Amino acid sequence: MANTPDRVRVRLSEISPRAYEHPADRGALVALRSLRGFDEVFKRMSGLFNERALRLMFLSSAVRVGPTQFPHVHDYVRDAAYVLDMDEVPELYIQMNPKPNAMAIGSQRPFIVMTTGLFDLLDDEEQRFVIGHEVGHILSGHAVYRTMLLALIRLATRVAWVPLGYIGLQAIVAALEEWYRKSELSCDRAGVLASQNPEAAKRALMKLAGGSTLVEMNPDAFLEQAREYESGGDARDSFLKLISLMGQTHPFAVVRLAELHRWIEEGSYQRIIGGDYPRRSSDREARVGAEARSAAKSYKESWERSGDPLLGTLRDVAGSAASAGGKIFDNVADRWRNGSARSDQGASGTNGANGSS
Repeated sequence: MANTPDRVRVRLSEISPRAYEHPADRGALVALRSLRGFDEVFKRMSGLFNERALRLMFLSSAVRVGPTQFPHVHDYVRDAAYVLDMDEVPELYIQMNPKPNAMAIGSQRPFIVMTTGLFDLLDDEEQRFVIGHEVGHILSGHAVYRTMLLALIRLATRVAWVPLGYIGLQAIVAALEEWYRKSELSCDRAGVLASQNPEAAKRALMKLAGGSTLVEMNPDAFLEQAREYESGGDARDSFLKLISLMGQTHPFAVVRLAELHRWIEEGSYQRIIGGDYPRRSSDREARVGAEARSAAKSYKESWERSGDPLLGTLRDVAGSAASAGGKIFDNVADRWRNGSARSDQGASGTNGANGSS
């Protein structure tokens, strides 16, 4: 069946995921991408068994979207891959599950899973947004790096006897969860860029909070909820909000809508649609230190917007930590690159000696 989009969407040729990534997410990803070679090794190691087993599980128990199964959804995936200029169109599976959810899985050949709970909740344009969100996860490499960091955490638990101890491990987990949440904000932006329908994105996020009866909800009132939540109350409210985030890998829907609305209103969305965005060819030039400072600035701006007495301080501290972490990762990345270069030179010298003999 021919792919006939309802309207023309701007193709974002060679767009780098840095264009839409939240500063805190982008800083972490640039740090990991700077360790060139390490992510490829990890991709191959992690993809040998787990990814194959997961794909077989969904192949046997869900419906794979294609030209003859959910063909309109297949068009949405192809459109998202086209708009974000991806070489391959990821597979998408519809899974019978009443809980609304979607996820991008895998490292070698990442694929998308959407539950019937989410599929039935959304209209066509809202589905485009969610699919674009998941394609954004794949383009950013979130699935790969999430798996990598979870493996490092599992490794850390085996050496819990070191001075870092339980408190240090919990700090790592909390930092990982914070990154997860920021990666979701990143891909809300990717979903809007792929669908190029900001209103549909806002509707989808409201439905995640309040269900399918959209006529009973109001975007302006929902944004007012976000402002009330962000402004906080006294220290007790601040503490309760902090506790409620523990174990959460996704920001709350009201926060996601507010963040997306702010990103659109400040003009970032239109600038990217107009062609003003970083290209993938410049990804190697990105420096961890600069991205960490950008993350710190983002936390500081969030703190300044919020009247919350406790979370504001914590965000400011987190921003400072991100800046310091950027310097550390710059040093690690430089050592990694220098070590790789020496290894390559050594290998070349060995090959030359063997060739002359």
